[in-house]
Amino acid sequence: MTQSVISTKPLESPWQGLDPFLFAVHHVDNYPAGDGRLGIKPEDRAKEGQGWRMYHGERVPGFPAHPHRGFETVSIVLKGYVDHADSLGVGARYGQGDVQWLTTGGGIEHGEMFPLVNTDKPNTMEMFQIWLNLPPEGKSANPAFEMFWAEEIPVIEKDGTKVTVIAGAFGDVRPLAPPTDSWASKPENELAIWLIDIDKGGSITLPTASMEALRRAYIYEGQANFDGNVLPANHLANLDASRVTTIRNDRDQRVRILLLQSKPIEAPVVARGPFVLNTNEEMIETVMKYQSEGYGRWPWPTRAHTHDPDEGRFIRYPDGRRVTPPAG
Repeated sequence: MTQSVISTKPLESPWQGLDPFLFAVHHVDNYPAGDGRLGIKPEDRAKEGQGWRMYHGERVPGFPAHPHRGFETVSIVLKGYVDHADSLGVGARYGQGDVQWLTTGGGIEHGEMFPLVNTDKPNTMEMFQIWLNLPPEGKSANPAFEMFWAEEIPVIEKDGTKVTVIAGAFGDVRPLAPPTDSWASKPENELAIWLIDIDKGGSITLPTASMEALRRAYIYEGQANFDGNVLPANHLANLDASRVTTIRNDRDQRVRILLLQSKPIEAPVVARGPFVLNTNEEMIETVMKYQSEGYGRWPWPTRAHTHDPDEGRFIRYPDGRRVTPPAG
């Protein structure tokens, strides 16, 4: 191995995290044409598992309302859509390259349904969800919801490579601002989330970071050459962020990589399902409080709420404000 590659491992499910990233998942579902009400046609439901899953949805695929506390979800939707509804009263439909960054802080319930908007063609869904830990002082923060519209996310295209800069500067290219209470909000933490696509013959040289920053590349498509160390898909590479690393694609198939980087939080982690705290005492208190009080009244008609089939991408806030992606 070269000096920039510290170690490699096969990917597990979910993908292995590294402090402060708890884990990552990559959903790819080849949903069929919808039934006109954003759901699966009855005759297609028996085909579940043949390229797609309902997860916890009964008619519309997705994840009905569930609680979270103590961390953040970063949802990157490359294809398809997500209908968001939460206990704060925020509703949204996002996708086709959008990123939703949700700080769960002291507690929130949200639903993530996958509306099948197309009735005359398949509804392919591809998304990542990254669970990003909060530092101890952030675990009681007010929940916050940020949307990065695809049209506003910085993208670098050079030498046969495309880099989507979701968090962390890539050279002179600056990302959109993360939520205030996020570990990513302080530049000195060197947190980065980059999506890297490399065409045949393409290459990319990663900017260096400090020796304290942990850097991990998840190869999920193609075969990547890290300074002479070749790794196939479904593997990860732990990289020395302080050393220059060049990634090349010497094959015909495109290389696709999710790269995560950050200085670690280095705080105890006590995780139980949807809650991530620092001590057992905090976990017991959180579970008991949620069981007795929840996170406020659920303001939507159903736990698997979806929005109007004809709505495009939007955010609607409790005060009635509606925000849509920038034109063009």
